[in-house]
Amino acid sequence: MTIRLLPKNLINQIAAGEVVERPASVVKELVENAIDAGATNIQISIREGGRSYIAIRDNGHGIAKDDLSLALERHATSKLLDDDLFNIGTLGFRGEALPSIASVSRLSLTSRPKGADSAWSITVEGGEKGLLKPQAYPEGTEVEVKDLFFATPARLKFMRSITTETNHIIDVVQRLALAHPNIAFELKNDQKTILSFHKDDNALQRCDAVMGKDFTPNAMRINLTRDHVTLNGYASVPTFNRGLSDLQFLYVNNRPVKDKVLNSSIRVAYQDFLARDRHPLVVLFLTVPTNEVDVNVHPAKTEIRFREPNLIRSSIIGALKHTLHETGHRTSSTLVDTALRAFQPSVPYGKSHQSSLTFPLREAEHLPYDAGSYGKVLEKFADQSSDNSQAHPLGSARAQILKTYILSESEDGFIIVDQHAAHERLVYEKMKIDFANNAIKRQCLLVPEIVELANHEKERLLSHQNELQHFGLYIEPFGGNAILIREVPSLLGDFDIKGLIRDLVDELKLHGQALSLKEKMQEILGTFACHSSIRAGRQLNIVEMNALLRQMENTPHSGQCNHGRPTYVKLLKSDIEKLFGRR
Repeated sequence: MTIRLLPKNLINQIAAGEVVERPASVVKELVENAIDAGATNIQISIREGGRSYIAIRDNGHGIAKDDLSLALERHATSKLLDDDLFNIGTLGFRGEALPSIASVSRLSLTSRPKGADSAWSITVEGGEKGLLKPQAYPEGTEVEVKDLFFATPARLKFMRSITTETNHIIDVVQRLALAHPNIAFELKNDQKTILSFHKDDNALQRCDAVMGKDFTPNAMRINLTRDHVTLNGYASVPTFNRGLSDLQFLYVNNRPVKDKVLNSSIRVAYQDFLARDRHPLVVLFLTVPTNEVDVNVHPAKTEIRFREPNLIRSSIIGALKHTLHETGHRTSSTLVDTALRAFQPSVPYGKSHQSSLTFPLREAEHLPYDAGSYGKVLEKFADQSSDNSQAHPLGSARAQILKTYILSESEDGFIIVDQHAAHERLVYEKMKIDFANNAIKRQCLLVPEIVELANHEKERLLSHQNELQHFGLYIEPFGGNAILIREVPSLLGDFDIKGLIRDLVDELKLHGQALSLKEKMQEILGTFACHSSIRAGRQLNIVEMNALLRQMENTPHSGQCNHGRPTYVKLLKSDIEKLFGRR
């Protein structure tokens, strides 16, 4: 077959397939252009999830008349001044976004540079450029995109519902807005404002606007400088978590990214505090020299490569773990609000002379107390002989409620402790210390397991042979591309050895560390802690309760069990007074 050059417009459409995945991709590219142009106010308007209409308006420095047509040519850019792909300080640099978008839509570009007498406009339909025309427009730039993918109708079949596409656009705007609190953003959908961020927001105000008002009181400040790496931002306390990782926002040199090294670092840092299906809320800004990171991996520019991924990984894990350690037994502040709402009277004070507090029906499974057991609770209140000091951070035990919760009095209020969750954390921390200081017990397989791997996978695994032995996994080469497993950690019990080995190979390929085995060991330590700890329903005396409280005060991370559930809730005296209308 004869080799031929593809038509210019077809080349642009092929490029658009990488740059313009969906309407949200268009919004991302155009808003990033506005940010690079020095805009302080960016307005985004969409219709039908961006499929029929997208408009981006900014007050940036604008595009000169003579550059408007050139801006729509592939690889034409004003941002790569020194032609150095390893020293990129702008969000855009490839010069592909505008021509790619224009090749699959009906696009109009209008701009008026700072100080210019008038604005000029140019239109493109399916890749065909029109003539320059004068236009009435203030200083700045407007890009209108209509009928996205009309020129490539097959692509429309892959679009999701209007709601789904709108949500993707919201996510893009939120990610960019978090990184630029000095810029005002407004997103309108069918003329209705659905996002609005003020220009003068500080970092925490912008976080609250995106993450919700409960984020700030439950956020830990992250601040680390290590070698040439700087990490700043906020992360939630473990008890303030979600079932999805959608509120984890990661930036490298202020660029929103989705990177496996960064995501797995967060997961590892929190693995002692959260179950695998729970996720912290995170806003992290990583700053590294531009020559230490490659952002020219993919046209979408969300994938990156680090020159020293292990340094980045260890820095993030270390910063988060250090902050978590300093947080001590702090729990989510929203727990108090939840507790107070549960106690709130059902009608306002003064409306009735009778008590308006409501209680569940006295069914045996709901109220396991009667006059006799209530009397025992009163006896426990009277028994204060073993520890009468309320100066301890977690106070002094006064009673056990429902054979599950410890009621403790402190100098400024009272504390309710979940005895099982609290003791689970204490046992878990002790087992971790034993794990670190003693050799892991291992068992010899009666019949060694043989696992076939690709040659490069075998070599990669054997290069970590000594590290794996620390965890009790003994491997050795066994001819060809096979490895032989002789010993495994006894704590693992009955498990899929081949499956674990293959997971290890995948982890080593991604991160260079044997995370699967380590995480498996952490899970098992957590399981042992759960089964070894004080169970709910076990009656404790005052001495035992106070002993548990004192251990909590001297144990790191005792504010939550290793599944992320809180171990205690504290109600201040002022909170209690509100319940009775004293405040």
